[in-house]
Amino acid sequence: MYKVLLVDDEPFISEGLSDAVDWSAFGLEIVGSAEDGEEALERLRQVPADILITDISMPVMDGLELIRQARSFLPHLKVIILSGFNEFGYLKEGMRLGIENYLLKPIRFEELEATLVGTVDKLNAGKPERVFGKDEIGILRDNVMTRWISGRIAPPELAERTALLGIDLTKPYAAIAIIRLSDDSGEAYEAAERLLERAGEFLRFHDADGSMVIVFCMDDAEHGKGIAVKALGNLAKAWESRNSRIRIALGSVQPMAETGKSYEQARKAQQYFLVMPDLHFVDYGQLPSASPSFPKDLLDWETYAKSIMAKDKAELLGRIGSDFAAIRAAEGMNPARTKSAAVELIIRMKMEADKLNRADSTEAYKDALDKAMAAATLEGVEDAVKEVSLYAIDSFSGEDMSPVIKQVLRYIQEHYAEALTLKTLGQQYHIHPNYLGQLFHKQTGDTFADYINKFRIDKAKALLIDSRLKVNEIAKQVGYWEIGYFYKQFKKHVGIVPSEYKGLQ
Repeated sequence: MYKVLLVDDEPFISEGLSDAVDWSAFGLEIVGSAEDGEEALERLRQVPADILITDISMPVMDGLELIRQARSFLPHLKVIILSGFNEFGYLKEGMRLGIENYLLKPIRFEELEATLVGTVDKLNAGKPERVFGKDEIGILRDNVMTRWISGRIAPPELAERTALLGIDLTKPYAAIAIIRLSDDSGEAYEAAERLLERAGEFLRFHDADGSMVIVFCMDDAEHGKGIAVKALGNLAKAWESRNSRIRIALGSVQPMAETGKSYEQARKAQQYFLVMPDLHFVDYGQLPSASPSFPKDLLDWETYAKSIMAKDKAELLGRIGSDFAAIRAAEGMNPARTKSAAVELIIRMKMEADKLNRADSTEAYKDALDKAMAAATLEGVEDAVKEVSLYAIDSFSGEDMSPVIKQVLRYIQEHYAEALTLKTLGQQYHIHPNYLGQLFHKQTGDTFADYINKFRIDKAKALLIDSRLKVNEIAKQVGYWEIGYFYKQFKKHVGIVPSEYKGLQ
């Protein structure tokens, strides 16, 4: 558990925070509170904390001075500032001191909890803070932008923060590039940014992995994509003369409101450097992929995820076997086409493992990718998929999987036909529903709603094949009391409506 110290000259605020947040669910514990900076410093010397949550305006010693002095003996202390004043001067000075976020009173608990998630991720990663120029307010910018591309920031807060930070997200289109350097110094990233100066309008920040993220903002999708590709290609070429490696991955152009899709594509493209180590620049749109006619449900992460999370090795191996049997039976389904789908699956598994901070897993997934790419037969590809899938079960079901999520998954499997919500499960397992939703998504790869719907639809498919029940009766048996919603979800996940699916059997 990471240690948290609360500091506010109004005790009821510290007490309220202590009681209102389920700190243990974040892997945190409150180790004390203080009413002014001097008292807080003394407590920090007695019990060094990992996170300091402090008001700015306090008697004896204010919050800014507290941070300055605390840094002298706790240089890696994470700080979250509370304030009743939305003043840029306070914010700017706080950024110079290095803080995670600047929260206005009355505190929005959704914002606080999202900040705690990001702060704990940094502590888990154990990466040193990047050094910013003295006039930059980079840490808060990173926080806001990372939450934006991951969909974890509410529109009102986003509008407030971008206005305060001078971030312009008004262009109609955007594309994301992720840049990773073997020389992980601030100077190297600043040099890379200077080489992109002619790339049109772009925003720069660092995500939770420490990678530099470039948001190319565009008026015209096609023209803007061309400028971005040229600029990134020139950057990769210019870096060849340096003694460090650069790896640039570019996602597709998306409407500004859907930029998170481009970020996920860039993250996926970064994984291809495992099998293409000689490249410096990968454009997601140019990657080899499974043929459009490759069956959607074969070698698909969404299909395998439930077995992996449930630690059901027999079911997982059976599903892989049936997938490859279907591939062999399909006309023209040769090893080359199957390799593409297998590589997509293995890369998705690695991306999900990365969310659990499993840095030690990279070699295992790289070996699986190499084996799949080198396979001359379908049997070789199948062996690679089986090996990495079994590794994934052990990885995802180990200590990194939250006990709460394990319980929730078991509960869903046993009670999927009942009304299930994050609120009711949060109450049952004593965890805030917002954090439960974030944790569930992080550890399963699905939102709570998507996971429930996929699980129920799988059960409905089995009943449609083996049962003489009517469609509306089956809908109720798997938890859908609104038949129209059942039809909508079934078509979304299967591609046809239930009655058509039943007629195919």
